[in-house]
Amino acid sequence: MTSVTATNEMPLPPAPFKSSVMQIDPQWIDYNGHLNMAYYNVMFDRAIDEMWLQLGIGPAYMKERHCSTFTAECHVRYIREIHLGDPVQVSVFLLGADEKRLHTFEELRHATEGWLSATSENLTLHIDMEARKVAPFPPDIRARTRAIVESYAGVPRPEGIGRNVAMPSKK
Repeated sequence: MTSVTATNEMPLPPAPFKSSVMQIDPQWIDYNGHLNMAYYNVMFDRAIDEMWLQLGIGPAYMKERHCSTFTAECHVRYIREIHLGDPVQVSVFLLGADEKRLHTFEELRHATEGWLSATSENLTLHIDMEARKVAPFPPDIRARTRAIVESYAGVPRPEGIGRNVAMPSKK
């Protein structure tokens, strides 16, 4: 058993998982005076990295088991501007998991005022890094992701899950 084996002794992360509070880097502010769209993804990715540690699939997992995750699809919605000095926190909802995929929905909020700035819905693939192809999760990780998805069953699902990119319908 390696140090990255997900065990029953590891507590499940809260539902939803909450990242650490993050600060906006001054160079991330664009000429419009707000957070550039690319850096929303950086913040979402940092939050996912924190949650992956709770799942047992962080950097040690990659090093010891030679597996990792790749994002296959991402849909970001920009709802309200974030500015320099705004503390932010990301909530991550693990909506679904199967043998090879994780479905997450993330909300980036102002950390002290609570308003929603952006959301990101993602499909993540489990990758065998030696073969560089999609592969099943090991049984311990699969059991842990299943337990986390089940623990989220009573949590209200956030607005915006499953939205498509489309022009508004004309009425």
